[in-house]
Amino acid sequence: MSTWAERIKKEVGKAVIGQETIVERMLVALLADGHVLLEGMPGLAKTLLIRSLGTALGLKFERIQFTPDLLPSDVVGTMVYQSNDGKFVPHRGPVFANMLLADEINRAPAKVQSALLEAMQEKQVTIGGESQTLPKPFFVMATQNPVEQEGTYPLPEAQRDRFLFKLIVDYPRREDEFEMMQRWGQVTQQPELEPISTGEELLDIREQVDQVHVSEEIQAYILKLVRATRQMASGDNPNERYLSYGASPRASLSLYQAGRALAWLRQLDHVTPSIIKEVFLDAMRHRVGLTYEAEAEEIAADDALKIILDRTSLPSTPSAI
Repeated sequence: MSTWAERIKKEVGKAVIGQETIVERMLVALLADGHVLLEGMPGLAKTLLIRSLGTALGLKFERIQFTPDLLPSDVVGTMVYQSNDGKFVPHRGPVFANMLLADEINRAPAKVQSALLEAMQEKQVTIGGESQTLPKPFFVMATQNPVEQEGTYPLPEAQRDRFLFKLIVDYPRREDEFEMMQRWGQVTQQPELEPISTGEELLDIREQVDQVHVSEEIQAYILKLVRATRQMASGDNPNERYLSYGASPRASLSLYQAGRALAWLRQLDHVTPSIIKEVFLDAMRHRVGLTYEAEAEEIAADDALKIILDRTSLPSTPSAI
């Protein structure tokens, strides 16, 4: 693990106990210039995790609580009339930050969710007919409760595809939950985090990530995995009608970029098949759809993706290992 990542994880660990894999994946997304969707039941410290990461990185942090009555202007901003000179001037919304926490994003209606789409993809928003560039770096960390929860709206496919990862936050281990009670059981003691990095340092590290080598064999392996999701969705095998649609080409790019970032974190100068396998589920589970047959048999997206992962042959050349 790189020293930069160790410093960040140590600082975040002052507030968040456990969840080491989730923290690592979030760092991968930061280095790959991607967005992250966190899903889990309420009370699993998703919001605390994101806020702690923003503080440790020394980035401008904003939080939006998504609710059914939220308006697009509450996210991107609006034009405000100034009576002293009789002009309308743009009033920038909370989206103008380095790190935006979209809390419970699936509790807002589709028109608000789509307002975030331009910011995530184009790194700009439109206010009063004029484009406004967002600061660098910019990334969205969104949390959502499972769709089965009351009062939630499923995210559109186009918006789900904009997230590099969809991470599942599970309940903490027994020993971690025990430590939480011991450390934070007193009302007067709350975690205090300090910024130990900067946005400029993050941008410099991204240039190093771009130097990580991805062989042609690894690129071919990525394509085989992604195209296998489309083949399963085509219904060629009637015994495996699990996916209604496969992953888009953006999935190939996401695996490529995430593989580079994780290799850099592991202090490798090239991407290996094991790196791709490690990020495959997180980068793909939100990019495929399940058939009615799969849902009836209680087969999750991860189950179908694991079938693809197990049957796809690994690169055999020494340069890819």
